[in-house]
Amino acid sequence: MKTDFLDAHHRHWEDAELLFAASRWANADHLYGLAAECGLKRLMIVFGMPVNSSGAPALTIDRVHADQAWVRYEVYRSGRGSAKYQLSSSNPFNGWRIGQRYANRANFNKARAQAHRKGAEKVRNLIEEAVKDGWI
Repeated sequence: MKTDFLDAHHRHWEDAELLFAASRWANADHLYGLAAECGLKRLMIVFGMPVNSSGAPALTIDRVHADQAWVRYEVYRSGRGSAKYQLSSSNPFNGWRIGQRYANRANFNKARAQAHRKGAEKVRNLIEEAVKDGWI
């Protein structure tokens, strides 16, 4: 299947919101990370990230998850002089790991999911701006 970061961003965000509203903190938390990762990768493409024929990142260094995508995004964005699309230097996904999908749900709570929701929402807002500006 062809990679579609934009659709994946929207899909993960929508499902995370449903789970958050149902107090399903573990899976909401996980999907907020995936939503942020996919949105950032879509924006990274706008700012010059090379992709392979399936649309996935061509460089191994860009094949990262939410915790590292925040940093990789800035590498591409900063080279384009796009201050409008800048993220905060404080990465809300520092404590988020893809492997946490295997963790017990007792390790997750509303505060943790809410912090990752805010990070994903920031990315969501950047996606909306990029659409308005004609980048996407």
